[in-house]
Amino acid sequence: MAETSDAAAIAGLIRLAFANQSRPTHPPSSALQETAETIRTDLDDGGMIVGAVLWNEDEGGLYIGRLSVHPDHRRRGIASALMHEAEREAYRQGLRRLWLGVRLVLDDNRRFFAAHGFKETTLHRHEGFTEPTWVTMERELPSPPEGERALFELKRSPRAMRRGPRR
Repeated sequence: MAETSDAAAIAGLIRLAFANQSRPTHPPSSALQETAETIRTDLDDGGMIVGAVLWNEDEGGLYIGRLSVHPDHRRRGIASALMHEAEREAYRQGLRRLWLGVRLVLDDNRRFFAAHGFKETTLHRHEGFTEPTWVTMERELPSPPEGERALFELKRSPRAMRRGPRR
């Protein structure tokens, strides 16, 4: 898990990963402007940081942002492992939906997220553009794993917590 002392390293990784995308984007990604101050909540400084993902609860789901893997460490399952951790976090928070935004020109990123069960839902355009430049992708989560189902239900319903366990 991330620590605040790692914020500068995470910001550097995000900038490096987004600067080395498979295709340039226009307008340039705002990820290139990440700083330690804008991150300040992430990774551990024990060893080289090779991957990071940011998330927060938003619009009833877990929003996934800034999935980044160091270019020298790609194609080793790091991004997939980070996505699986985001899914576990959604379950921990009692959320049933993951969502994110992807630039339309980044076909490899869109394929990656599609391979992880995300569906393209809504086209968007950046300010000043007449054509769409990015797309929202969403994934509904299945029922929580058996051992986590009761916890999920408690998190979704504050009244369930007050009532106590079902018999």
